[in-house]
Amino acid sequence: MTGTDRFKYQAAQYAVNYLDSGMIVGLGHGSTALEAVKLIARKMSEGSLRAILCVPASSEVEKTAKELGLPLTNLNQYPALDVTIDGADEVTPELNLIKGGGGALLREKILARASSREMIIADESKLSEVLGTKHPVPVEVISFAWRYQVAFLERLGAEVKMRLTVERAPFTTDQGHMILDCNFGPITDPVQLAGKLNEQAGIVEHGLFINLADDLIIAGEKGIRHLRRRDF
Repeated sequence: MTGTDRFKYQAAQYAVNYLDSGMIVGLGHGSTALEAVKLIARKMSEGSLRAILCVPASSEVEKTAKELGLPLTNLNQYPALDVTIDGADEVTPELNLIKGGGGALLREKILARASSREMIIADESKLSEVLGTKHPVPVEVISFAWRYQVAFLERLGAEVKMRLTVERAPFTTDQGHMILDCNFGPITDPVQLAGKLNEQAGIVEHGLFINLADDLIIAGEKGIRHLRRRDF
């Protein structure tokens, strides 16, 4: 196990220890969130967690959760979640995030808003003082007039690239939408940028997660840091 893999596991383990039996839990998408999914399944098989129901953030997570034997439900049956455990592509100490590197940003943001507690887990390489320093902002758009969205995003100062599959075809989300990866550079006012993206017709969702995380758990060489929004 590499150092980064070890840190992902440690952050996931720390977060999963906060779960209680009977909870409705959102399962995030990505390699760090996957560690939490595995740990939840292990705790359920051991009997230390019981009567957990899980809502996956993507078809990929759903498939993995089923293979691990986790009981699944959805937001139509349970529109309020106790907690979601998810990862991030870039995080700041103020608990703001860029997410969507795996393409599940729309469902991940829905789960975050439906949760009483949004717990973000990450290794220390994801920590940044300013969003946009390490990762572009994924923007999910409908295919209709996607070039129009590119022009709009470029006017906002982004260098825009359409996300492609390994076969060089346009990547599509579980909802059948395209993703434009937008490099804005360091984002001095993420609230303002998120507002502009929210107002644009044809943009389904974006990867700026502002004021959504309640807990940020960062694992690294010096151990685990647990930052809470209530502390700000």
